Amino acid sequence: MNKNAFTLIEVMIAVMIISVVISALITVESNNSHLFMKLQNDEQSKKYLTLILHSDYGLKNKHISLDRTIDRFDVDDDLRRKLRNISVKIKYQKIKTIDLSEKDKNASASGQNLQIGKTIVEFPDATYSYMRVVEK
Repeated sequence: MNKNAFTLIEVMIAVMIISVVISALITVESNNSHLFMKLQNDEQSKKYLTLILHSDYGLKNKHISLDRTIDRFDVDDDLRRKLRNISVKIKYQKIKTIDLSEKDKNASASGQNLQIGKTIVEFPDATYSYMRVVEK
């Protein structure tokens, strides 16, 4: 018997191998897209987090919209509207107060203390925490 063509079983195996490879590539693409979107959301949340880091809002327990963090700045209305739609929950936990008057005689005259605290910021899709040292 002269074998000049592929048999049906050989074609079916080749199609199955190709379909497994394509399925694996689609899965990898889906995972990469998901990770890319998560990284973009994390980057955006961290940008918003800097608004809270550079304000006094991180020192109190509050539930605010982010537009309140830019009240003192002159920004366009589109950004204000966008920030108004993002609300965050801020929790501040006082950890320790360090009395500098015990260490330094000059500090006792000004009554300086350092307060160490932990601020937890809960965004709709992420939660961040950071430590703060504040002069009180």
